[in-house]
Amino acid sequence: MENKSILDQIIINNQAEEVSRLDVVELINNLFNKLNNRERDVLTKRFGLFGNCKETLEKIGQIHKLTRERIRQIETASIKKIRQLEDSNKDISGLKKVINQLLEAHGGLMEKEYMLDNLVNISTGAYQTKSKDIDIHRRHFNFLISKFLFNEFEEIKKSKYFKNLFKLKHQSLEHLEVLVEELLEKINELKSTMTIEGLVKLTKGLASYKKNEEKFEISNNLSSEKIVHSFLKTIKNIGQNRFGKWGISNWREINPKTVNDKIYLILKNQGKPMHFVEIADKINQVIFDKKQANAATVHNELILDNKYVLVGRGLYGLKEWGYCKGAVIDVVKNILEQSNLPLSRDEIIAKVLEQRFVREATINLALMDKKRFERLKDGKYQLKQVK
Repeated sequence: MENKSILDQIIINNQAEEVSRLDVVELINNLFNKLNNRERDVLTKRFGLFGNCKETLEKIGQIHKLTRERIRQIETASIKKIRQLEDSNKDISGLKKVINQLLEAHGGLMEKEYMLDNLVNISTGAYQTKSKDIDIHRRHFNFLISKFLFNEFEEIKKSKYFKNLFKLKHQSLEHLEVLVEELLEKINELKSTMTIEGLVKLTKGLASYKKNEEKFEISNNLSSEKIVHSFLKTIKNIGQNRFGKWGISNWREINPKTVNDKIYLILKNQGKPMHFVEIADKINQVIFDKKQANAATVHNELILDNKYVLVGRGLYGLKEWGYCKGAVIDVVKNILEQSNLPLSRDEIIAKVLEQRFVREATINLALMDKKRFERLKDGKYQLKQVK
């Protein structure tokens, strides 16, 4: 919803006619009409504009029976030819204006894929185009920005701190790099995942943020939280898991690698015990990767790992939730050991049911073990006293 509201604001700020020109496929087709057939074909294949993979100079040369060097020359000359057309600046001006507003609304920089998603939503009319068509629009935008708008927008690649991103030319990254270092240190110190709201709050509380706070404030009614959110999406070593929690990208809770990792993440997100079959089904529904989980493998992992506790027939919970290992009789023993006073039958039953999904009759049966427990005259129970 946040992303949509920003797009809506940008569209409102531009004239309807101007925005309608952002059908990027039509825009490039108009530009390519000024080229001959061979020039169009070279650019289309070289940049994969039909949604296919980009072709090499050598392969295109084989198609046209020309050397790879000659194809490179045609590519360079064709792009130069378009740039020199009187209509080219006019045709691209609407796109340039929208990208500029989009970047400004996100603090001057956006993760590359995130920005292309925004532009594709405008170009395709949002969510009504098939995925293949979406890929075509993405490639067209990437071609236009890299070859015709590089004087206004800069693409950052292979950064130590950031994913591939686009930024305004004047946007400095130095204060952001300092902020990334402090943020990563703090997240590693906390050692726990958090919501986006929590991560934004954490970021805004850091000394390096407060020192440059004015750089995160903008004047078009969009909050600094949205600027920070966009900034967080650009950071290379911070990621988001399937349940919307954020943390360090290589944490198992962010990018689970094994079945055991996935089991833990499913249970932690569910917040209550689950049957091992249900856990396997949920892993497959979430689709962490292409690997399918089967119930037998999941059950085996749950049995062998001490961080999982059997709390009912086939039901498992996390030990960190306070569940303890053992049969019902062991749970009763632990409850009485931790109590400073004898407990009534009802008190014991209530506490056991917090630990196990069993019938009351099973708990009553456990209390009848006179070798472990004794019933006092007032009807309460305590551990058998050793004489």
